[in-house]
Amino acid sequence: DPLTLDAVMIYAQQGHGRRANLFTDFTFAVWDGTALVPFTKAYSGLTDAEFRQITNWVRRNTLDRFGPVRQVRPEHVFEIAFEGIQASPRHKSGGALRFPRMARWRRDKPAAEANTHADLLEMLDQYG
Repeated sequence: DPLTLDAVMIYAQQGHGRRANLFTDFTFAVWDGTALVPFTKAYSGLTDAEFRQITNWVRRNTLDRFGPVRQVRPEHVFEIAFEGIQASPRHKSGGALRFPRMARWRRDKPAAEANTHADLLEMLDQYG
């Protein structure tokens, strides 16, 4: 069974190939107090219909643009599944995930209930 964390989508980027017209590449964050700390990217795990839905939402809820990357309102929670975690001084979060993917879109969970940076560090201590 994979490890999982619930995370807030904060950035979106369009995909490649047959999904070049959809936003499919996302950056996710966990809470550190009232701030969101980015900790992983994920590109797979949603259905084509879900990618179309989130693409429509991204287009309406873009806060800023950085080249091809769009910063979006921190409203949507996704369950991120991964195979392992290790310490990483290159990442703001202090950890890097192995094979991250979106296990499901947590429409039932508000952004405020996503996991915390402390949860991530606890997983790093336990599994890293």
